[in-house]
Amino acid sequence: MTRSLSPRVEAVFWFLLTATGYFLLASLSLHATKGADNIAAVWPPSGYFLALLLLMPAHARPRVSAFAGMALASLAANLWGGVPPLSCLAYTLANGCEGAIALWLIRRQTNELSFMVPRAVAGFCVAALGASVASAALAGTLAGAGADFYLSWLTTVLLGMLIVTPPIVMLVRMVGTKALGNAPPAMRAEATAILTAAGLVTIAAFTQAEFPATFLPCIAVVAAAYRLGPFGAAAGMLIVTIITSLLTGQGHGPIAAIEAAPKVKVLFLQFYLLSLLFTTLPLAALLIVRQRLAKRLEQSNRWLLQAEAAALVGHWRVDLVGWTIHWSDQAYRIHGLVPGTPVDVNYSVKQYVAEDGAAVRKILEVAVRTGEPFAFQGRIHRADGEIRHVKSHGSIEMGRGGRAIAIFGTVQDVTETVENARILEAARSAAERVANTDMLTGLPNRRHTLAYLEKALAGARDHGAPLAVAIFDIDHFKRINDAHGHAMGDRVIHRVGQRAKAALREEDMLGRIGGEEFVCILQRSSAQAAEIVAERVRKAVETGTAAEEGLPPATVSIGVAVFDGEIDIEELLHRADQALYAAKREGRNRLRMAA
Repeated sequence: MTRSLSPRVEAVFWFLLTATGYFLLASLSLHATKGADNIAAVWPPSGYFLALLLLMPAHARPRVSAFAGMALASLAANLWGGVPPLSCLAYTLANGCEGAIALWLIRRQTNELSFMVPRAVAGFCVAALGASVASAALAGTLAGAGADFYLSWLTTVLLGMLIVTPPIVMLVRMVGTKALGNAPPAMRAEATAILTAAGLVTIAAFTQAEFPATFLPCIAVVAAAYRLGPFGAAAGMLIVTIITSLLTGQGHGPIAAIEAAPKVKVLFLQFYLLSLLFTTLPLAALLIVRQRLAKRLEQSNRWLLQAEAAALVGHWRVDLVGWTIHWSDQAYRIHGLVPGTPVDVNYSVKQYVAEDGAAVRKILEVAVRTGEPFAFQGRIHRADGEIRHVKSHGSIEMGRGGRAIAIFGTVQDVTETVENARILEAARSAAERVANTDMLTGLPNRRHTLAYLEKALAGARDHGAPLAVAIFDIDHFKRINDAHGHAMGDRVIHRVGQRAKAALREEDMLGRIGGEEFVCILQRSSAQAAEIVAERVRKAVETGTAAEEGLPPATVSIGVAVFDGEIDIEELLHRADQALYAAKREGRNRLRMAA
C-alpha cells in the first residue's frame, strides 16, 4: 500500500502509522487497568506492532521508522499513564526486542506468513511465545521485578500478538488483493452478521454473572471459523477479547464474579482466551485444508476419467441376482462388437480361448465365494476372429447379510503391451547371447567363461563337488598366421574350438579366453577323469584338423589343474597355466597335470 511513495515519504508514513496506533492502543490498555480489579489480560500494542512489521516492505528504512515510532509512542503512553521514567525506558526496550525477535523467528520459517496453513499457524504461535519469553525476561531484569511481573508480562504480550496480529494481517491482505471488495454482497452480509452476532453473544454472556455462560462466545467464534475461515476465527477472537477484557476489567461478568484475587481472575481470563484461540485458529486452518483437498480430489477424479478415456479402458458389471451383464461402449469395442449388441454372461466367458476360459471361471468363482478383489489376464476371440490379450480387474459387490450380489470389473486390451514385452524379452535374450558369445568360434567368451568358473568354484568350495580346469592353446599358431594369413588362422581357431567342444561331455564347458587360448571347465571330474577328457580333446584336435581339407595341421598343448581348495579362480587358473607351460617346454602337443 506504500509502493507508490518515495522512500522518505514511505518512512514518514510507517512512523506515523506505528506511533499513532501504538499510542492509542497502549493508552487504552493502560486505562483499562485502572478498573475495579486493576485487570489487564492482553497487551494489544504488541500484536499491532508485529502486524505492521509483517506487512511493511522488507528493507531497512520502513522498519527503522516503525521501531522509532513504536519507541516514541511507548514512552509517551507509559509516561502519560504514570509509569516512572526508568521503567518506561525498560518497558519500551523490551517491547521493541519482542517485535524484532518475533519477526526474525517468523522470517526464518517463511517469507510470507499464511494463516491458511496449519504448520504456519503453529510456527507463528511458537515465534510469539519465544518473543514473549525473551521480552518478559528483559523487562523483568531491567525493572528489577519478580516472578509475578514476569508471568504477567509474558501472558499479556503473548495474547496481544496471538489475538491482534492475525486479523490485521489478513484484513490488510484481503484489501490489497481486492478479495474483500470482490466478495459477493451476500457473503459480506453473512460475515457482518456472524461477527456482529459473536459480539452480541459475548456482551450477553459477560454483562451478567448469574448464569455461567462463558461457553456462548466459544460457539460464536467456532461458527465464525466454520463459515468464514481463518479471518472469521481471528476477527471473532479479537471481538471476544476486546469485550471480555473491558467488561471483566470493569467488574462485570462471570469471571469478575469469581471469589479470588485479581491476579487469579486475570490468569483465568487469559486461560479462557488461550483455550478459545487454540481451538478456533487451528480449526479454521484445517477447514481451509479440507476445502483445498476437496478441490484437489474433484480435479483428480476429472483427470482420472480423462485418463480412462485416453487409455481405452472399458468396464462391465454382472448382476448375480438377475444373471445379466452390462458392458460399457469401450468394452464392446474391445470385443469387436458394436456398442449395444445383446450379450449375456456366458457369452463374455466363452470368448476366452479354452485354457484361459477355464482359469477365468475359477477366478470368478473364488472371488464370489470369498468376496475378495480379483485380477486376471487372458486371450479372447474377437467377433472378427482376431485373438487379443485382455486384462481385467474387479471387485465383488456385497448385499445385506454379506451375500454377493454383483461383480464389477474393468477390461483393457493389452495386446500391444504383451507383444512389446515379448519383443523386449527376445531382444534381451539376443543381447545377452551376443554379450556372452565369442563371435569367431560361437563359444562362450572370456567374461562368460570366467563367470561360469566362478560359480563352479563356489560349488566345489561349498559342497565339495569335484572340479578341474584345462587350459590349452594352439601350438606354433604364429607360424600358421605367418605362413597362411590371418584369415586361415581364424579358420584354424574356429575348427579347433569345434573339435574340442565335440570331445567334451555334456556337463563340461569350453570357452575361448583370448587369441588362440581356450579353457575347459570340467565339473564332477576327479584328477583321473579330467586327464582322460583333456587327452581326448588333444587327440580330437590333432586328428580333426589334420583331416580337414584345406586347413594346415594344428595341435594343442594342455595344462590341467584339479581344484585343491583354492580361494579364487586366479589361483586355479595359474596352476593350470603353469602345467600348460610345462607341456610346451617338453615339446608341445601333449598334456601335463598341475602339481
